[in-house]
Amino acid sequence: MATKTKKARASGKFGARYGRRVRSKLSDVESKQRVKQKCPYCGKPGVKRLSKGIWECSKCGKKFASDVYYLEAK
Repeated sequence: MATKTKKARASGKFGARYGRRVRSKLSDVESKQRVKQKCPYCGKPGVKRLSKGIWECSKCGKKFASDVYYLEAK
């Protein structure tokens, strides 16, 4: 199993493959999507991504569809 380094973050599992730009973009997207997002209904940070475009708030229990990787701050 590949391990991640601090500098490479989430894209460290790919090593030297795929190019620097692709790995840095992937790392940015993955770091945003794994953080708890702010719920559009209750306003508290507790929304987690269940699958592509499906989100659920752990505070108010709402399940909704929205953006694929992370919720946009509006």
